[in-house]
Amino acid sequence: MSESFVIIGDGIAGSSAAETLREEAPDADVTVITDEGEALYNRILIKEFAKGKLPEAPISIHEEGWYEDRDIELELDTMVVDIRTDDHEVETHSGDVLEYDKLLLAVGGTPQQLPVEGSDAEGVHHFWTFQDARRIRESAEAADDAVIVGAGLLGIDLAAICGAQGIPGKYLMRGDSWWRYALSAEGAEIMHEAMRERGVEPVFDSGVDRFETDEEGHVAAAVDPDGDRYECGFAGVAIGLNLNTELVEDTPIEVDDGIVVDEFMRTNDEDVFAAGDITRFHDVILGERAQNGAWGSAKEQGSVAAKNMLEYGSEQFRWVSSYSITHFDFPFLSFGHPTLGDDEVMRKIGDDEWRRLALKDGRIVGGVLIGNLAPQSAYKQLMREQVDVSGQRDVLMRDGFSVEDLETEGAAAE
Repeated sequence: MSESFVIIGDGIAGSSAAETLREEAPDADVTVITDEGEALYNRILIKEFAKGKLPEAPISIHEEGWYEDRDIELELDTMVVDIRTDDHEVETHSGDVLEYDKLLLAVGGTPQQLPVEGSDAEGVHHFWTFQDARRIRESAEAADDAVIVGAGLLGIDLAAICGAQGIPGKYLMRGDSWWRYALSAEGAEIMHEAMRERGVEPVFDSGVDRFETDEEGHVAAAVDPDGDRYECGFAGVAIGLNLNTELVEDTPIEVDDGIVVDEFMRTNDEDVFAAGDITRFHDVILGERAQNGAWGSAKEQGSVAAKNMLEYGSEQFRWVSSYSITHFDFPFLSFGHPTLGDDEVMRKIGDDEWRRLALKDGRIVGGVLIGNLAPQSAYKQLMREQVDVSGQRDVLMRDGFSVEDLETEGAAAE
């Protein structure tokens, strides 16, 4: 009999796994279950749609016919309510029970809500799904002013939407800079200036104590802990994700701020795997457990998980992730784990170019590039190969840096 594979989640991790399973096991039964009402779409492009830069057409990646053509069963608008690992079964909200030989959890997360009064008011938005993007675009187009909360990579997407829609906004940040865990003051100020040029003003050491609403229940203002009031007809909140681990709470599957998997994407249950945002995986480059929500990382995890569902141990997840921002007139890229490490090296070059590398035990574990992305290939190569760059800090920050520069300096030192 053919094996039966059930995948919960149709983001890029789940879809990549389904595609890999079908390519490598043509006779297997493959079922994808998602609580969303539409098949896989490009989560990177939905921000461009929300900015008013793209129509809906380019954003969908897979129509339902894509699954049918590959004999993959797709169940939309379907919520899994129970996983019974002993019986190798999952149960849906409608009472249907699906049996599996191998199960993949690609269930991602849900945006965190601000625990303040008025956070559920009309006009307060979180940005995660295509449906969120549709609501954000419509709401932003109708607003005269905006407030953004969340000084990270998702928050700046919301700020850019305001800038693109021509909505004056206040960007409330708890600390003294945007993404302060990965950027220096110099690096962050490049981003701050880009926001200001588009009408979004950073407000530091701030936050939201409550949202005020009008008589119709629509957001009218955000009030910070000091009592300062910022009028807004649109509010965007991006303060992180609550990972959807509640699905495995009553199972033996190990959870530690995410579903714990090894380098083959397998959980502590030999027939259950996980991929994407939900995972806390063993990073073979970093040498410890890590998390990463980047699109490319999730896609690779889905493919690796599928291969190991077919033959465990066949392929490790070994990947240097990247996350780019294209909102401004200069490029921005983070890679690897830029907020980790025990040391760092950084440099500002001109008015709008900055770079930083995070190091652990003398090896690169992540970095951020602003204004010039050319060195990324060299840095990623050094990271993948786990090259010790101790004593080469100045070389790493050279204009036009390449791996050959490091080798040349090393040979000269000998």
